[in-house]
Order: sequence, then structure tokens, then C-alpha cells
Amino acid sequence: MISAADILHGNILIVDDKKANVLLLERMLRSAGYVSITSTMGPTEVSELHHKNRYDLILLDLQMPGMDGFQVMENLKKIETGSYLPVLVITAQPNHKLRALKMGAKDFVSKPFDIAEVLLRAYNMIEVRLLNKEVKSLYDRVVAEQKVSDRLLLNVLPVAITERLKNRQELTADRRASSRSSTFWHGDYFSEIIADSFKEATVLFADIVEFTMLAEAVSPEVLVGILNEIFTSFDSIADQHGLEKIKTSGDAYMAAAGLPIPMKDHAFRAAHMALDMMEAIEHFNEHSPYKLKMRIGIDTGSVVAGVIGTKKFIYDLWGDTVNTASRMESHGMPGRIQITNSTKQLLIDSFTLEERGIIDVKSKGKMRTWFLNGTSKPRVQPDKPDEHPK
Repeated sequence: MISAADILHGNILIVDDKKANVLLLERMLRSAGYVSITSTMGPTEVSELHHKNRYDLILLDLQMPGMDGFQVMENLKKIETGSYLPVLVITAQPNHKLRALKMGAKDFVSKPFDIAEVLLRAYNMIEVRLLNKEVKSLYDRVVAEQKVSDRLLLNVLPVAITERLKNRQELTADRRASSRSSTFWHGDYFSEIIADSFKEATVLFADIVEFTMLAEAVSPEVLVGILNEIFTSFDSIADQHGLEKIKTSGDAYMAAAGLPIPMKDHAFRAAHMALDMMEAIEHFNEHSPYKLKMRIGIDTGSVVAGVIGTKKFIYDLWGDTVNTASRMESHGMPGRIQITNSTKQLLIDSFTLEERGIIDVKSKGKMRTWFLNGTSKPRVQPDKPDEHPK
């Protein structure tokens, strides 16, 4: 709230080429309790002074030699672009008043001065100026907090999903669900479900072998440091190949290619990421006393993806493809990348694959699987994904 004391401490500039007028205005304002008053008889100095001091009120005479008050206001507009121009013009010419208001002045007083009029108009203008400052400060705080919220969302959700959350419209009881979203009651308000079905994507699971034993042998700080270093490198690899990190759970890492923005070469991207992840583990082992091995499993197929939660969001995947990719990891071998036949069919021409044979997979039965060993063609820069989900 703006108080009377705040207004009386407003920063005031008096601009008039006549010394007597300057002294009279200054005496009137000081007798009313204003404490921050400066003056100039040089109109050419006003812009520089305002740029430096940002006055809350400029008492501006319109008729001055060299540069009149209208020219002064034109220069002030360059400083106060799009914001409140704190000018109270002083004139003895009635026809100048309307012109001054059109130029951006907020009010006027007539010569000869009426003390009550000057003080009333000055008080009101400074109050409005300070209110504008307060509103702008609040707005800037809201914008800053929104930027923090956006960064937090981007840390837990894909960019495309974050944009949909930010741009979704207010829901009403009679609004029909869109083709991509639906609504449900949650307490006393509507929430919007973000859910998408993808006909084809590639899901990757990775897990560090015997990590539980390592966790029991080292301090919590060391354990978290190991996971942070490894998973940070995996995040970088995911960004490089255009995969979406879905989540981590303990020492397990899950990522997917082909969502939330579809891409045709999702299996290629996932395969390259898996190979780079194995290299990252080898690089970690070169400078670490802990020699780690990792299993990676990959499957390709249809998935459902969506956002869960109303306060703590998570973007997650569901479907048989997710379960199968997880089984490929858990039924894999240390240091190997195990893939399903559906993924193999998309990689056979560009990667070196080794048939493992038929294995018994929990909840799936007999499955023919393959090991991904490397690339058979030089790597090329992947195409950019489509701009929007289809």
C-alpha cells in the first residue's frame, strides 16, 4: 500500500526557465512536506536527469526558450517508452493544455499558480506513479516466479508437454474434451489429463549390475555421487540422440525415443544411445575404483504416455512395449544390450547384431532375442523430429 509518507518522499523535478517560478513552486512543495525536490532552468538537461533519477513527478513549464515543454516530452517518451510519463505541465495558454495531454502529460496546472490546485494535482500524480511502480514490481515478481516454475517443469517434463500444460485453456463444465485430452473431477475443480497414444516408439531400460551390494559397501554420499555422475552422462547422451528421459528408479534408468514428438528413426536413436551408455560406463570405470557393469534392454512398439499428478508431475509410459523392454533388461546379461525381434527388424541394416536365441521371459513366455554389438555403418546426424505429435 502507498502511504502519505511515501508520496511526500516522492522524487520531484521542477523545470522552468524563470528562477522566480522555480523558487515559488519549490517553496509551495516544501511547505506541504515534500522532501526530495530538485530543479533545473535548462530544458535540454531534463532527459539526462530523468534517465539518471527516474522522477516520480516532473513539473514542466511549456514555454521556454531553446526547447519548449513539448520537445522535452518527446525526449522523455524515449526513456519512458510504454510506461507512465510523470509530467504535470505548467501553462498560461488554454489551447496548450489539450495538446500537452495528447503528448503524454498526465495533468496540468495554470498560471498564475493556485497553491491548492498545485498541491492536489502533485499529490495525485505521485500517488499514481508510485502505484504504477508497485504494480510493475509485482508483475516482474510474477514473471520471475513463472520463469522459475517453467524451469522446474522442464526439469521433470518434456518440453512439448510443458508447453501444453502452460497453454491449456480454462476448463468449464460444459466444455467438450479435445481429441487429445480429457477431463475429470478432482475435488472442487476440473483437471486436464494429458495422455497420448503412440503407434510406434522405442523404449530403453538400463540397470547397473549388483548395485545393491555396492550400496551396502559405500557411504550414502559416495553412492549418490556415483549415480549422479553416471546418470548425468546418460542425460547428456539422451539429449544428444533426441531421446526423452522418462525416470530413474534406484540404479535403473529409463528413456524412450519417438515421443512426445514422433520421429521415424526412433530405434536408431535408442540403439546409438545404448551403445554410448556402455561407453560411458567404461569411461567411468577408467577413473573409478568401482568397476561397474550394466544391462540394457530395448523394445519397439506401441505405448501410451501421459502426465500423472496435480502437484508433483511425472511423465510416464505404459503398455506391453514398456514391460517387454524392462524384461529385456532384467533377463539380459552384464555388459550387453538385449533387444527384441521388433527392434532388431529396424536395426538389421545398420548395426551388428548377435542372435542370443530363444529365452524364457517372465510373463511373456518364449522369445527370440538379440544382442546389439555395434554399428555396421558410419553414424550420421539424425533428422530433426517432427514439430508436433500426430
